[in-house]
Amino acid sequence: MQPDLWVFGYGSLMWNPGFAYEQAVAAQLTGYHRAFCVYSVFYRGTPRRPGLVLGLDHGGVCQGMAFRVAGQHAVTTMRYLRAREQVTGVYRETLVPISLQGAERRQVRALAFVIERRHPGYTQPLTLAHQADLIRAASGRAGSNLDYALNTICHLQQMDCTEPNLSRLVPKLGPVFWQRKFGCDLPARAGSGQALTKQLRGAPVKAPRLRPDQRKRFVYRDRLALGLEARWQNAR
Repeated sequence: MQPDLWVFGYGSLMWNPGFAYEQAVAAQLTGYHRAFCVYSVFYRGTPRRPGLVLGLDHGGVCQGMAFRVAGQHAVTTMRYLRAREQVTGVYRETLVPISLQGAERRQVRALAFVIERRHPGYTQPLTLAHQADLIRAASGRAGSNLDYALNTICHLQQMDCTEPNLSRLVPKLGPVFWQRKFGCDLPARAGSGQALTKQLRGAPVKAPRLRPDQRKRFVYRDRLALGLEARWQNAR
């Protein structure tokens, strides 16, 4: 019988996991923090107008959600997440120790996607004004970057999780965010971000592109993650 798999979500996985799970528990990861540090040129932006999405960067503490996936679905879930998260290879797929909160109160190892700082899609630290300018101007195949930011911030608020940097970012994103104080009553996919995007477009920003050697290094590094699959496939 294969062991269950825990998955740690800190961004869109918290409110849109996209896979079947048996249990969802608030959790804490030490040694990494949540940051808008990844250029999005596919889901929430384009190469000409990149958006910003969250990554797990080194240092600090991150509050998020842990999802327990039944063992028989572990490998399928890994492959789904790899296809979803590793479009450009900007993350490193790894197992990290997390502390489950609430009644669980124990430590488990969970699958997480940690930022690759050497990847050109990593932004390096940006000012809040620069972050806001990118977020409010971008849209991609999954929708508006503003909606992505809104959903994440609202979910964290519902978890009673306050992060100073995200709180300071809110008023810079636009008047709707400031007037509604996080705007959690806004519909998640009703185009609220789309409307603001037309009003608040900033200057175009060109996202860095992967060179051929970098593409080979990052996009195909999912082969390194096959060892994680083998661990569950061979577990009995």
